[in-house]
Amino acid sequence: MTKFFTAESVANGHPDKVADQIADAILDAVLAEDPKARAAIEVTTSTGDVSIFGELSTSAYVNVRQIAVDTIKEIGYDQPEYGFSADSINVSNKIVEQSPDIAQAVDAAEDDPDQLGAGDQGMVFGYATNETTDYLPLALDLSHQMMRQIKQVRQEVQVPYLRPDAKGEVTLELEDDGSVKRIAAVVLSTQHDETVSLDQLRKDIKRLVLDPVLPADLVDEQTRYYINPSGRFVLGGPQADSGLTGRKIIVDTYGGAAHHGGGAFSGKDATKVDRSAAYYARYVAKNLVAAGVADRIELQVAYAIGVAKPVSLNIETFGTAKVAEDKIEAVVEKLFDFRPLSIINTLDLRRPIYKQTAAYGHFGRPDLDLPWEKLDRVEDIKAALD
Repeated sequence: MTKFFTAESVANGHPDKVADQIADAILDAVLAEDPKARAAIEVTTSTGDVSIFGELSTSAYVNVRQIAVDTIKEIGYDQPEYGFSADSINVSNKIVEQSPDIAQAVDAAEDDPDQLGAGDQGMVFGYATNETTDYLPLALDLSHQMMRQIKQVRQEVQVPYLRPDAKGEVTLELEDDGSVKRIAAVVLSTQHDETVSLDQLRKDIKRLVLDPVLPADLVDEQTRYYINPSGRFVLGGPQADSGLTGRKIIVDTYGGAAHHGGGAFSGKDATKVDRSAAYYARYVAKNLVAAGVADRIELQVAYAIGVAKPVSLNIETFGTAKVAEDKIEAVVEKLFDFRPLSIINTLDLRRPIYKQTAAYGHFGRPDLDLPWEKLDRVEDIKAALD
C-alpha cells in the first residue's frame, strides 16, 4: 500500500496568525518592562475589528491598541480594500488581572525551583526527527519554507498583486520504511488583487515561490500542483474568516507527525507549561536525536497545577533507538530538569522573544536564534552514554 504524509503551514496574514502575533506582541512589550509578568492573552480578529481578552498581572503599562495597530500594519494589512486595515481598525481591550487562585500556584516561592509550581495542569509533547537539518518533519519544513518565501516575494514587491493571506500544504510519498520517496502534491492558496488573471498567478507562484523551495530531486513529472485550486481568492484575511489565538497548534508544532497536548503557545508567559515545557521537551528531543540516540524521539511531560516536578515523563523512539531505551531515560533524568523555574532559567524565557515565533512555526526556525533550538547538550548526552 502506498503511504503518504501531509503537513500544512499558513502565512503571517492568516486570520489566526494575525491573532497570535498581536497576542505575542503584547506579551513581548510587557516582558520588556516586567520580566516576571503573568500573561494569558487571547485575541480575536474579524472584519475591521480586533478584540483582546484574557489575563495579565504586571507592573508594566503598555499601549495595547497601538501594539495591535502596529502589528497589523507590519503584517501588511494597510489598505482599506482589504476590509481589515491598520488605519481604520477598531480595537477592544478587555484584559483583566490574573485570577488569584491561579496566581497562588506560582506566587508563593517564585525563585525556588522546588516550590515554583506549574501555572496549570496539562501535558505537553516534544519531538525531533533527523529527517531534515532542522530536525523537523520534511513536509512541515517545506510548508513553512513556502510561506516564508511567499512573504518575501510579497514584501519585495516581486509580485505586486499579492495580499497577506495564504496557506500551503505538502504531501510526501513515503517508502515502506517511512523515508521520503518523492513529493506527491503541493497546495498553495494565496490572496490576490482583482486585477491578476488566475493563469498569471499560477505561473508566478510556481516560478517565484515553489521552484526555489521544493527540492528538485524529490519533484518529478507526477508531482501535482494545486495553486489557488478554488480559483479566485480576493476576499481573505480577517475580512473573510475570523481569527483566534491558538487555533493553529499543529502548524505551530510538528505538522501532525507527533502528538499534541492541546495547549496553545501565543500570549502566554513562561510560567504556563503549555508553552515553556513544550519548548523544553523539544529542546531535549532535538539534542537527543542530534546525539544519535534515535532517529525519531517524542517526549510526553505532564504537570499538576502548583506542583514543580512533572507527574510523568514518557519517551518514545518509534523503534529507531540506537541505544537501550532505559539508558536514554536515565540520561534524560540525569541531565535535564523539567521543573518550571529550571526551564525558565535554562532557556532564559523571561524576555521579549515571542512575537517572532507567532508565524511559521515555533520549532526549527533557522532564521531565528531560539534557545530551545540550540544543540548545546549533544556532547553531554554522548558522554553520559559512555
